[in-house]
Amino acid sequence: VTLFLLLSVLNLAAGGKLLVVPVDGSHWLSMREVLDGLKEKGHEIVVVAPEINLYIKPTKNFVMKMYPTPFTQEEMDGNFRAFVQDVLEEGSFLERFLKVYQSMKKVSDLAISSCADLLYNKELVRYLEESKFDALFTDPVLPCGPILAEHLSIPSVFFLRGIPCGLDFEATQCPNPPSYVPRVFTENTDRMNFFQRVKNLLFEIPNYFLCDFVFQPYAKLASEFLQREVTVPDLLRQASIWLMRLDFVLDYPRPLMPNIIVIGGVNCAHKKLSQ
Repeated sequence: VTLFLLLSVLNLAAGGKLLVVPVDGSHWLSMREVLDGLKEKGHEIVVVAPEINLYIKPTKNFVMKMYPTPFTQEEMDGNFRAFVQDVLEEGSFLERFLKVYQSMKKVSDLAISSCADLLYNKELVRYLEESKFDALFTDPVLPCGPILAEHLSIPSVFFLRGIPCGLDFEATQCPNPPSYVPRVFTENTDRMNFFQRVKNLLFEIPNYFLCDFVFQPYAKLASEFLQREVTVPDLLRQASIWLMRLDFVLDYPRPLMPNIIVIGGVNCAHKKLSQ
């Protein structure tokens, strides 16, 4: 009996085989710190990424599987610079919304094109099918990873700060009351008077337009690839665990579900102390 229990513990401690479908930019920089830690624990990491990207470069810590895309590095860099500039610019809500809408549309078109190139890369997908991964690790802010996890029939673990339009609330069935959960761009806190709550509610309306043009193409792509009708919330609901980069020291309190784990600060690099 003792030997059986020991073997069981050793089996549980064995490293797993993890497929990673990252989102580029700061999302990847946050995720990379966690992947380095998983590698040190003995897990096998395979990262799938487009050849044209911002920060996802080959490293000795991971197996990198790169796939070609139809756009150039200059095109990607220019669109991302314009998007960041529009997000940080000051101005009225309407001005900011229209500028962010236009620049996000360009970035979104590149992302959906890259996702399609991954899913319809027959040689790469065949390799992923034959590799028998234990789980898929992804940031679902762009839901290409969840589509692939559904195709491979493997559990998915989400690593994220949040999803636009409150899709993370919808998918996890978390309450999202506008009475005390402030919306983006409102500058409200979790303590609002009546008029601030009305403002909070009204700011929900543009989110539906943003959701439609950002996520509807993924629903269409997923339905074509998986050969059945599927929505983005359907894909997100399949996640086994949501690792949320929140910390209620900085973030306003909100209801959470049992499979949501708050891990704010986990991606911060540790510096050695002088003493």
